[in-house]
Amino acid sequence: MHETQTPALLAAAPPGMPPDGRVRTIIDAVLPVVDAGRFAVKRTAGEKLEVKAHCFAEGHDVLRVMLRWGPEGNVAAHEVEMVLLYNDIWEADFVPPVPGRYAYTVVAWVDSFASWRHELERRVDEEDIRVAAQVGAIEIASAAGRATGADQKALTAWAQTLDRSAADRSIDGASLKAMALDEDQAAVAARYPDRRFEAHFTELPLIVDRERARFSSWYELFPRSTGPAGKHGTLRDVETRLPAIAKMGFDVLYFPPIHPIGRIDRKGKNNALVTEPDDVGSPWAIGAAEGGHKDILPALGTLADFRHLVAAAHGHGLEIALDIAFQCAPDHPYVKAHPGWFRWRPDGSVQYAENPPKKYQDIYPFNFECDDWQGLWLELKSVFDHWIAEGVTIFRVDNPHTKAFPFWEWCITEIKRQHPGVIFLAEAFTRPKVMHRLAKVGYSQSYTYFTWRNTKAELVEYFTELSQGPGYEYFRPNVWPNTPDILHAQLQGGEAAMFRLRLVLAATLAANYGIYGPAYELLEHLPRNPGSEEYLDSEKYQLRHWDHDQPKSIAPLITRVNRVRHDNPALQFNGSLRFLPVENEQLIAYAKASPDGRNVVVTVVNLDPHNPQDGWVGLTPESIGVEAGHSFQMHDLLSDERFLWQGESHYVRLDPQQAPAHILLVRRRVRDENDFEQFL
Repeated sequence: MHETQTPALLAAAPPGMPPDGRVRTIIDAVLPVVDAGRFAVKRTAGEKLEVKAHCFAEGHDVLRVMLRWGPEGNVAAHEVEMVLLYNDIWEADFVPPVPGRYAYTVVAWVDSFASWRHELERRVDEEDIRVAAQVGAIEIASAAGRATGADQKALTAWAQTLDRSAADRSIDGASLKAMALDEDQAAVAARYPDRRFEAHFTELPLIVDRERARFSSWYELFPRSTGPAGKHGTLRDVETRLPAIAKMGFDVLYFPPIHPIGRIDRKGKNNALVTEPDDVGSPWAIGAAEGGHKDILPALGTLADFRHLVAAAHGHGLEIALDIAFQCAPDHPYVKAHPGWFRWRPDGSVQYAENPPKKYQDIYPFNFECDDWQGLWLELKSVFDHWIAEGVTIFRVDNPHTKAFPFWEWCITEIKRQHPGVIFLAEAFTRPKVMHRLAKVGYSQSYTYFTWRNTKAELVEYFTELSQGPGYEYFRPNVWPNTPDILHAQLQGGEAAMFRLRLVLAATLAANYGIYGPAYELLEHLPRNPGSEEYLDSEKYQLRHWDHDQPKSIAPLITRVNRVRHDNPALQFNGSLRFLPVENEQLIAYAKASPDGRNVVVTVVNLDPHNPQDGWVGLTPESIGVEAGHSFQMHDLLSDERFLWQGESHYVRLDPQQAPAHILLVRRRVRDENDFEQFL
């Protein structure tokens, strides 16, 4: 990608020549950019986008460089002057006000007026100054020709005065130079530059989401497990859980699929192939005689019940997120109505889903290479359209990496053009390039490898990549310590300290995080069999009843952590994350700061759930806005303890049985108008 030129001013250029060789400015790069502009950078409404441009020209002439930005299709709606930093790198920023699709670019030109002033500033010989003043008069007169009203009159008068003065020998060189370099009049002339030969860089796309795409706390539950013991829960039963979930500080309540569940090849408890009459099946085996992806399992309730739940959730500050799984049970209506959308085997059966050694006999995947691919695409998009019309604006998409990438790029783009506030979370635990491609084609958030990053070295390497690597511009991590599919070996010991420390890591390393709620809250830890990451008696295949009043519940810690996240902007962004030195490999320490730098939070976590660990954390006062030699207060937002730190090395000791982590707010020493000292 490179700069383009203004329309040709010549009748025709010979082969190999640019349209206009008088365009001298080079725009070598504009950053940030994703794949040379093929995909969009992402930000949220109200979040600053800082843009850098590498711009130069031959010789020593002065450049003017402008950042242009605006809604898609109108990139020239706004123009911001860029400032030269160093080494031909220019910078400016803008803040997109509302969600939507935007574009930005850079234009630059050799500024003849500014170049003239720059040269004149270095002149000392009086005759040189007089000639330069005459040249300047021509430049100013040219600017006057582009000006209007009072500015035109002022510039014309200045040009004439300067031209006469250059010929007047009674005016010495120093006075003439001062007249030519008048700052106030130069500012007027600068408003009317000669931009005939400006260079234009390619327009770059920008997707702006609402804040929830950048900062969110998810709680997952199975609606069918919210009823009284032994009974199938309903959407009305879910409403009884809303106050408790909202009190814990979550803002997204996520459900696995709520659609009719197939009966053919239904899975039994613990994924058994042979079922009992009361087996409820997997919610991901979507579709039966009662309907498919646009219908609700009758045992859960009606569409009216769903609408009531969505409204009730909003009343508690919660948004409902639905799981969209584009796959079908064998008795889904699509199988009979659109047999061409599936892969048929030589024996006349449909190819069911497999991920060897796992087999999903109760699920048929779609064939994205079918002849009626356009009809398939339109129908799948209509599933999103249906639930958006019912008030859902957040979707967790199951296994998107097993569906065609062109479909996702088209589908998400079309939906977000009409509904820019819709958020898509990609549930894809797969190869890195595949996960990143899903983010590039439009997914707002992405699952991560956090569950399998357990040592200090693994966590530092991975989250440095997420927060500082090139993927930062488009890949928004959403980290989960557990899911209904994943019970990591670390949690299978059942130690409360391990659940606590993994919660703190998830909630403070990333601005988006979630938990498979009841199981995590109540320390569910038994695997189906040794070496498995499947839960014993998994909710995926049977009803469960959760006693949320158990003393072992870690709901109080979850509540505290979520309150800390909501109260501290530093934890609502990812880009400022930096790890701090601490010599003990069982202690990990890191700092985050809000975009304005005023809110700084330092988190220290003991990665050993069994033993107390101590060490010295390296943190220089200057890095957190404190003068060298001054003390500062560290306020632990979990325990409410306060510690006075000074210098560059600070002692920390954490007993996992009491507190596996510190989440420390930096409070700086200030004096009020009465000379009273306090920490703020």
